[in-house]
Amino acid sequence: MQNWTLEQQDGVCVLTLDKTDSSQNVLSAEILRELEQLVNEIGALSPSGLIIKSGKKSGFIAGADVSEFSKVETAEQALSFVSHAHSVLDRIERFSFPTVAMINGHCLGGGLELALTCDYRVACNDPSIRLGLPEVMLGIHPGFGGTVRLIEKCGVPSAMDLILSGRTVVPKVAAKMGFLDLAVPERQLRRAADHMIAKKPAVRKAKGWQSWLGFGPQRLLMAYILEKKVASRASRIHYPAPYSVIDLWKQHGGDRNAMLVAEQQSASSLVTTPTSRNLVKVFFLQEQLKGLGKFDKDLENVERLHVVGAGVMGGDIASWGALKGLHVTIQDQNPDALARATSRAHQLFKRKLRDPILIQSAMDRFQPDLAGTGANRADVIIEAIFENAEAKMSLFSELEKKARPEAVLATNTSSIPLETLCNALSTPGRLVGLHFFNPVAKMQLVEIVSGNQTSAEVATKATAFATQIGRLPLPVKSSPGFLVNRILMPYLMEAVEMHKEGVPNAVIDKVATDFGMPMGPITLADTVGLDICQHVAQNLTESYGGEMPQALSQKVKAGKLGKKSGEGFYKWSKGKPEKTKIPSDYSAPGDLEQRLVFRYLNETVACLNERIVENAQFADGGLIFGTGFAPFRGGPVNYIVEKGQQAMLETLEALHQKYGDRFKPDSGWTHLSLNSSAAESSAA
Repeated sequence: MQNWTLEQQDGVCVLTLDKTDSSQNVLSAEILRELEQLVNEIGALSPSGLIIKSGKKSGFIAGADVSEFSKVETAEQALSFVSHAHSVLDRIERFSFPTVAMINGHCLGGGLELALTCDYRVACNDPSIRLGLPEVMLGIHPGFGGTVRLIEKCGVPSAMDLILSGRTVVPKVAAKMGFLDLAVPERQLRRAADHMIAKKPAVRKAKGWQSWLGFGPQRLLMAYILEKKVASRASRIHYPAPYSVIDLWKQHGGDRNAMLVAEQQSASSLVTTPTSRNLVKVFFLQEQLKGLGKFDKDLENVERLHVVGAGVMGGDIASWGALKGLHVTIQDQNPDALARATSRAHQLFKRKLRDPILIQSAMDRFQPDLAGTGANRADVIIEAIFENAEAKMSLFSELEKKARPEAVLATNTSSIPLETLCNALSTPGRLVGLHFFNPVAKMQLVEIVSGNQTSAEVATKATAFATQIGRLPLPVKSSPGFLVNRILMPYLMEAVEMHKEGVPNAVIDKVATDFGMPMGPITLADTVGLDICQHVAQNLTESYGGEMPQALSQKVKAGKLGKKSGEGFYKWSKGKPEKTKIPSDYSAPGDLEQRLVFRYLNETVACLNERIVENAQFADGGLIFGTGFAPFRGGPVNYIVEKGQQAMLETLEALHQKYGDRFKPDSGWTHLSLNSSAAESSAA
């Protein structure tokens, strides 16, 4: 046995998983083969009970081994693996003696499916621990019996909410939902497992109306409700997995054995779909970005953060830092701004933490700082004031005098080159960009912007800081717009051009969402703020040429700034745009999708050509997590490769001939080997 150890302690078998050469446990084919042998051995021993636990310091089982997904070439190969996993887990479920999963950390995907085969589950009540079945994020659904067993434990509505969304929950919530028996302090975890074996309490199952949703009429009605809910967020064409779960339950929810068999076939058929292939690539892109902040283990964690500017962005950066355990001071000259930031922070803590004690602890770490004294003690100082180079330079000149010599000085500028701002510092190498995106609590990406003089040590510290607070760091070169805004603005400006041509806003947005974007460009511009769009677009126009769309300037001049003012390209009511119905006789131009997408793709190639990011993997990852580029397409570079680089260039050249120089192909189309870059991404 390379990964498991089996011990007998006072008649109880203790089975420990500690995957060799890995920081976390996953269920690989090898581990399941070993588990099968051990299950046979344990069955022959007939112990008084079985405890399954992790040998890692933190983390139970993080799920199936995703790296093995790319090796599966056919649905038949996938079915062979899934069926084997079912047979092993079914044996554990059928043991006549009590079984307990002792969960000391993240318990996700296949890890939770293994735990669900046990009679009982006890977990450490640490709020950083997550439990769930997030397989839909990889374009598949649970395949080791999870669709059946989670429903049996907590009922259809709660189970489907987790499975269809990929959402994970903390142990206390899992216990309330019904699929965790006890959430206890870590020191009591083993005692709790022993208690369950000794006392053999009744095995938890869903009760009341949730337990009879397996009957035909109720099942059909609930399936219809679930399909409508999923359709509001994702299309069946682009994301088939959640719909497959609903279909699975709709057809077999009244027959446990039939549903377990059908689950294997359904999950296996999804593994080889283009959506799953690309979402697996996205998973590895995400892991690659996470890993950037973990290379230097000698760096000390940040304990104190000082943020200057209590606007929406500065306030939300500060509150996110406090949520993640930092001691945060937030500075602003306006007491009312500090009060608003504090109120928003409290709302974030309530939404994320729920526990009153944890909420109060986070509030204690969030300190309004009118005088700015927190800058003297901070490990990281982030400037988040308005986009004005002179104001920022004046501020950094003062901050440098207050800051500790080893403190990181960072700017959250969205478009001003660092070469301009660092002129205010006597030691310009201290300045780095930490460009967060709005809303901070939802947008995972942070651009780590290095100017010509930014020291490698400072950039490394900034990258580690972003990882520490649970964000994805993306190293980018300092240039107007960096990566995300540089690419997003031409895409948005093309949408404004279409608006000027008389194409209905709702049509423009639908073209983008049909392609797979999470939000249409007109809605996105209104949400960001048309004044901000104009400012960033003006900076980019000055640097790269082009024209500012008059339709945008006119809206800003009239004070119609989008969502925040109640009207932009749309009128807004209760936080939502009022979209007029598209006339039934309206016929949209046939090249709207091409125009939007190719402005985006051409700028992506330009950024690679100029080395704004190091490689295609960073471009794909940054643009998926920074702009929401359709994840099921694997990123813009991956999309170009799949469609054929030469064919895409020919389409772009046709658009250039028809619409002018804003579609002029960047030289990178002819001398960059995007195919090899994408291959490197796939192998990462």
